[in-house]
Amino acid sequence: MAAKVKKAVIPAAGLGTRFLPFTKSSPKEMLPVVDRPVIQYIIEEAVDAGIEDILVITSRHKKSLEDHFDRLVDLEDALTAKGKTDEVREIRRISEMAQIHFVRQGEALGLGHAIGMAKNHIGGEPFAVLLGDDIMHRSSPVLKGMIAAYEAEQSSVVALMEVPKQDIGSYGCAAATALSDNLVQVSELVEKPDPEVAPSNLAVMGRYVFTPEIFDEIAKTQPGAGGEIQITDAMASLMTYQRMLGFTFTEGRFDTGKKIDYLRAVVELALEREDLGPEFRTILRDIAIREGLVS
Repeated sequence: MAAKVKKAVIPAAGLGTRFLPFTKSSPKEMLPVVDRPVIQYIIEEAVDAGIEDILVITSRHKKSLEDHFDRLVDLEDALTAKGKTDEVREIRRISEMAQIHFVRQGEALGLGHAIGMAKNHIGGEPFAVLLGDDIMHRSSPVLKGMIAAYEAEQSSVVALMEVPKQDIGSYGCAAATALSDNLVQVSELVEKPDPEVAPSNLAVMGRYVFTPEIFDEIAKTQPGAGGEIQITDAMASLMTYQRMLGFTFTEGRFDTGKKIDYLRAVVELALEREDLGPEFRTILRDIAIREGLVS
């Protein structure tokens, strides 16, 4: 019987230095996008794709991530007493979305190392990985499409998106050949290549579905780019004996690890809200007129 993807890992142990001073005391994954933190959008995406069990890899000073997905009975009781049943239902839903577990990465040794810490929890099952910086729009087909591809082909799948050639050095890079509309077969993976010698402009983008054999490759992987254990290197090793597929997409991703993309996420997602969109659109229009951007 073909294995189903029901577990996910969310690496969320990074320091978030690009958002200092906020991240001195608060995890970057708790940055609010309108009225919910980045990490909640990511877990909701996983649950919507059929994931039932989620392991979040954290680090010290990130207890607020655990608190956010825990019950807060005092708050529920206070809201209930005020007749705020919708609010009670929403905060209770957060703690009941899935089985959510947490483990700490004691030392920052890279993304590959962080994912490797999930081995005992995942066991011999396939699993998804969702990076803690990347929000996908709720209309995005990426994770669902990747899981469907895995379950059809029983092969690991990585999300890929074209970026300007000069930017490829900031990403893992894949060489690939087309199989169908969104599916490609990956033939080469390189972590943060020099743009002049990069095999393509297809960048690895924050979503993976792995066979459990990836853990064996992570265990053998030596520190690479940046002196860290890179998941791209472990994937390249896995490809020597297992097929690797890529799921390509063009839109719907917000890299909330970058200030400008974080702001874009706040604006775009707020505009879509029925309770905020119309008034917020008026505010943005007034600002644009004041700044001379429109007449």
